[in-house]
Amino acid sequence: MVWQHTDTLPARGQTDRYPTRLDRPAPHVDRADPTAWGQIRSKELSTFEADGFSVLDGLLRPDEVSEFSGEIDRLAGDSALRADDRFIVEKASNRVRSIFEVHKISPMIAELVREERIVGLAREVLGSEVYIHQSRVNYMPGFRGAGFYWHSDFETWHAEDGMPAPRAVSLSIALTDNFAVNGSLMVMPGSQRTFVPCLGSTPADHYRESLQEQEIGVPSNGDITTLAHRYGITQFTGEAGAALLFDSNVMHASANNITPFARSNIFLVFNSVENTLVEPYAAPARRPEYVASRDFTPLRG
Repeated sequence: MVWQHTDTLPARGQTDRYPTRLDRPAPHVDRADPTAWGQIRSKELSTFEADGFSVLDGLLRPDEVSEFSGEIDRLAGDSALRADDRFIVEKASNRVRSIFEVHKISPMIAELVREERIVGLAREVLGSEVYIHQSRVNYMPGFRGAGFYWHSDFETWHAEDGMPAPRAVSLSIALTDNFAVNGSLMVMPGSQRTFVPCLGSTPADHYRESLQEQEIGVPSNGDITTLAHRYGITQFTGEAGAALLFDSNVMHASANNITPFARSNIFLVFNSVENTLVEPYAAPARRPEYVASRDFTPLRG
């Protein structure tokens, strides 16, 4: 049986190896693509191929954490950004949730993404030159910080942005201590090997809602139960300055933060220049450039 989308067919006549946003349940897809596209040489990335992620303690020095924390506080308090589409607020609290395309807004972050200790991680895993697919700052305030349900980023980037293959990685750099209790990221080690097709048609301008709370493109409770029993669940905890580099198809989530301990991070998505976007595979139109860049210029130092 051939499974088709409820919205659009693959762009440019391409075969869609990761069909999603379907009108009926479909089996999980065993990933044919590698996790590590390049040769892993760094000890700090030794777990990446098996687990789909690596924890990097002390990626930023304490003085850098302080500097970048000040910078993102400045951005959050910038009243001019409140009217900008790149500025996302939480539904319930009206507090800042994310600021997108932050490497174009902040010169400090623009410099950071080009440093070899940052972009070099992506090049090593993806085995090619890379560009920024998406960048943002995430804020999770204390007491009322809203989490995100289980999802694969690649499912969204494939369906709504036209990313052909899971040849992308995300780097989440903690600017606050990540405890087990303050909404830190939960991940399923090894889950990058399984693609979960999701149900439902992608509405027009879906990104406006999904950036606040994603309801389309999320797996079912049964899917999550199956993957959790197969792969288990672990949590990214660590001091400010630590980072998590993870594959685009790793299943991950975060719980609400009801503690007094706020959590914030710089979030950078690197895509291979050999995996550039086509038309969306399962959405009626492209998402905006600030969410899914179509400037494929390789990052240079």
